[in-house]
Amino acid sequence: MKNLKLKSARAALDMSQQDLADRVGVSRQTINAIEKGDYNPTIKLCIAICRVLGKTLDELFWVDG
Repeated sequence: MKNLKLKSARAALDMSQQDLADRVGVSRQTINAIEKGDYNPTIKLCIAICRVLGKTLDELFWVDG
């Protein structure tokens, strides 16, 4: 399932996938794969992404139903 919440939170801060990847220490391809729903990040990576974007785990990674 695509993570549109992550993509929109990143875009709202005018960050590219590369910008976010650099801030959390992964490749741009990893961020792309998370947004496309092709990769489930570790909880450690989820927390790092949330800190950079100023969001909670629920706001970015909770899937309803």
